[in-house]
Amino acid sequence: MLDLAPPTAAGFAAVERRVAALLGTENDVVIMQGEALLPLEGCVKGAAAPGSTALNVVTGPYGQTFGDWLRECGATVHDLEVPFSGAATAEQVEAALAAHPETGFVSLVHAEAATGNTNPVAEIGEVVRAHGALLMLDAVASVAAEPLLTDEWGVGLCVIGAQKAMGGPAGVSAVAVSGRAWERLASNPRAPRRSYLSLLDWKERWIDAGRRALPHAPAQLEMAALDACLARIEETGLAAVQARHRAAATAARAGVLSLGGGLEPYVRDERAAAPVATTLRTPPGADASALVAKALAADASLPVAAGGGALAAAMIRVNHYGANATLDAVTGSLRALGEALAGAGAGGAAGEVDTEASVRAAAGAWSDAL
Repeated sequence: MLDLAPPTAAGFAAVERRVAALLGTENDVVIMQGEALLPLEGCVKGAAAPGSTALNVVTGPYGQTFGDWLRECGATVHDLEVPFSGAATAEQVEAALAAHPETGFVSLVHAEAATGNTNPVAEIGEVVRAHGALLMLDAVASVAAEPLLTDEWGVGLCVIGAQKAMGGPAGVSAVAVSGRAWERLASNPRAPRRSYLSLLDWKERWIDAGRRALPHAPAQLEMAALDACLARIEETGLAAVQARHRAAATAARAGVLSLGGGLEPYVRDERAAAPVATTLRTPPGADASALVAKALAADASLPVAAGGGALAAAMIRVNHYGANATLDAVTGSLRALGEALAGAGAGGAAGEVDTEASVRAAAGAWSDAL
């Protein structure tokens, strides 16, 4: 039987401060008792008032979800859709804002684990700040995998989850809220109030009340797991954790480029490739889901998955984040995919599959990156 006392208000507040340090922010941090979709939806529905105008940058499925939520709130939404094989640019965002000068809210995903791309938030944040809009950033996949400078980049709402690069639990998440973001939420009569989605409830009942009594019963196990993963990052050093993720991505890309068989990086420009996942485009006639099934039949623990939805037939993901940001996870995935390709008869004009060359290239890239 598990006998675990709930966190005290002081302990809860201490974890908030450690999350703030991780995000590079002096803004309020709210730790919410649920998966990261909870604060993401709370942010969108709190900030998008009926009649407002939003720019939604779409570089993957989460951007598509944000657009749906924004429209449900009665906002006029302009989607900046970018091919999933690349990233948005500050110039594209600047042009979209110039075309719609009434825009007051911008939603953006930092790294999309589902599509393997990452967006240049520093440059985009500068453009959004100059325009005077509020920037909401989904940093669920990017936190601890690549630099995340919330205040320096002018992010008004920064949402994270612990289940990817942080190597923590999925059942707890956090959002950093700037003073300007609090003002926007408070001015929206349709923002969630007296609701599990409500950030304003946390401000009124927790932050403004001096953080003396928690407004909801905290999830003891998830909070303990969050505390443990923060301690692990602090002990290892954030820069070292980020370097390990960068090395895994570099190794995976180098290995794929040497593998043959027609498999190639889905994100074409390495500068736009996320450190948490390397996505792969399957050769013509090869089904991604079938190749992944063959690879996992050899080792079900490998961090390999087919793309979601419409990408299930054409995309493979190697999810090298958290505990899988290792050379062994990368080379194991490459070996299994190489054997699956060879078994499926890949090669010919696409080039023969050379698993050993792939593994050597990955190992060399890993060593060079670290």
